[in-house]
Amino acid sequence: MIRLPGPGGELRAYAPRAEPLAATAGGPLRSRTVFSAAHVVADPYADTTPYADTTPDAPAAVDWDATLAFRRHLWSHGLGVAEAMDTAQRGMGLDWTGAAELIRRSAAEARAVGGRIACGVGTDQLTGPAGLPAVRAAYEEQLAVVEETGAQAVVMASRALAAAARGPEDYAEVYGQVLRQAAEPVVLHWLGPMFDPALEGYWGSADLDAATGTLLEVIAAHPDKVDGVKISLLDAGREVDLRRRLPDGVRCYTGDDFHYPELIAGEDPPDGGRFSHALLGIFDPLGPLAAEAVRVLDTGDRAGFRKLLDPTVELSRHLFQAPTRFYKTGVVFLAWLAGHQEHFVMVGGLQSARSLPHLARAYELADGLGLFPDPALAESRMRSLLDVYGVPR
Repeated sequence: MIRLPGPGGELRAYAPRAEPLAATAGGPLRSRTVFSAAHVVADPYADTTPYADTTPDAPAAVDWDATLAFRRHLWSHGLGVAEAMDTAQRGMGLDWTGAAELIRRSAAEARAVGGRIACGVGTDQLTGPAGLPAVRAAYEEQLAVVEETGAQAVVMASRALAAAARGPEDYAEVYGQVLRQAAEPVVLHWLGPMFDPALEGYWGSADLDAATGTLLEVIAAHPDKVDGVKISLLDAGREVDLRRRLPDGVRCYTGDDFHYPELIAGEDPPDGGRFSHALLGIFDPLGPLAAEAVRVLDTGDRAGFRKLLDPTVELSRHLFQAPTRFYKTGVVFLAWLAGHQEHFVMVGGLQSARSLPHLARAYELADGLGLFPDPALAESRMRSLLDVYGVPR
């Protein structure tokens, strides 16, 4: 029995699970393309000063061995890895220099083990106000780095573009230039302001219908250069509407960490049998369970898929609760409890971004799902954190 603090400061008794959920490694998934957006493991012994006034985005100190080992864990279950995305703290502790190194190392590891990888292309090397030519050049620089590694490119939403664009035509111009430069089809990423407030009004309008129209126009102008769209708006209805309007051959990758089971399962055949593929931050902690569920879906058993994945939504909604951008703290916390890393330290000091009651609830929900390969280790580490906070045993 362990005593966990609640949001009101009360302590409640919780009996940890004795056995983990059985989930075995396996080959690639067949019916859906599934990427886990993976976190980075910080070097806990590095002498860094998070968010110092003089260097607010100083290069992150990364534990490369542990970071790459976690990616091998995901690949072993048949998942793809979405690298250097917001889950890896792009713009929240990991700068472009660190991201470029992460991309090169992870892509090399993917080649070595035969793993699927897609990498984020952004404009975060720009450190101040920039005009459209500078935004285009920044995108092109990062695209070249990703393509040199042989990885697929995910063109991420750009804070610099959101700040510089005067309307939808500027988005069309910048994305058109980037897509013309792409050697292979890319994934476009629409990240909503709940994940990054600086992206409010992306695609040139705060009206989501108008913004969707602009995105579809960009795709229609370059259909051979767009593999798919990752939509992260936490709005299932809007995602379903968008994927119905995508051109043939362009995929929808759900980034909806609130509604992913039904979006991946898809619609009944009378409605076109449409479904979403996945590129999700929640599939970092859920990796083995998510892969197991998709293997059930591979057999055509949508009910069995939902039976496995639906119970995970409560944990996901908890980790991604507002302020949503701090979900990375819970993801890394669960990786520590699961034994994927030896500490709970994050680049940029982001381990302090969530409260103890929030973390305690995340532990309880994850343990209840059987996500920890060694429940006794997870309990021991949770107790050590409670000791640091002075919670009486």
